[in-house]
Amino acid sequence: ELERDRDAIRPLLSLTDPGDALTAYYALYHSPALTRLYLHRSASGTADGFLATCTTGADLFRPLVVARAPGEEVLRALLEQGLMRGRPYHFSLPLGYAPTVDQVVGVSEVQVGAVLMLDPGAFQPVINVLVTRAEGASGGLRFEIRSQGRVVAAAGTNWRSPHFAEIYVYAEPQGRGRGWGRSVAAACTEALLAQGVRPLYVVAEGDEVSMRLAAGLGYRDTGHREWIAVGALQG
Repeated sequence: ELERDRDAIRPLLSLTDPGDALTAYYALYHSPALTRLYLHRSASGTADGFLATCTTGADLFRPLVVARAPGEEVLRALLEQGLMRGRPYHFSLPLGYAPTVDQVVGVSEVQVGAVLMLDPGAFQPVINVLVTRAEGASGGLRFEIRSQGRVVAAAGTNWRSPHFAEIYVYAEPQGRGRGWGRSVAAACTEALLAQGVRPLYVVAEGDEVSMRLAAGLGYRDTGHREWIAVGALQG
C-alpha cells in the first residue's frame, strides 16, 4: 500500500528541484518501516496533497513531518489526519505553510533554513591529512577530525536520495579558527560528487559562520526556505 501511495504522490514533487529534495527523500525513499504516508485526494480521486511522518536516527521519539498541499484547507486536514494530538514532532515544511501550521500546532524552536546547493564548477577540494573517514549513521557518509581521542570536527550526510544528499557540518569552538569544519565538509562534498549526487546544505538564516563556510566551498543559495520547528497538534 505504501508503494502505491508513493506512486500516487510522485507527480506532486520535482525530483530535480532542490526545494523538493528533502520532502521527496522522506516521502518517497525513506525506509518503509519508518514511514507513514497520508494522502488527500481531489474530487476526481487523484492525490493533490500528502503528509508523511518519518522516524529518523536524529530523534527516535519525535518523528519528522514533511508535506505538500495545494492550500490551507487541505494542509489543515492532513495535519489533523496524520498527527497524534499531544505528541511532539519535528517539522520541515515550506516557509509559506507556517501560518497554517501555527493555527493548529503549538510550536517552538523555530528556524528558517536556507537551502544551499553546490555549484560543482566552483568546488575546490581541501587536502587535510587529519581527516579520516568513519562509519556514518545508517551507512551514510561521515568524515572526522580527532584530537586527543575526541571528535572535534565532523561532516556527513543526513539523508541521500538518487538525486541529492544533505550534508551536516560540526566543529568544536577550538577548531573553528583552524579550518577543520571546512576540511571535513569538503571531504564529504567531494565524496558525494564522486557518487553522482548533488550535495545540499541547509543553513539557519543568520548563521553567518556556516554561510561563509558553505560559500567558500561553492555552495550557492537556491532561494528556497524551509520552516523548521518542533511542535505538537493542539486540542
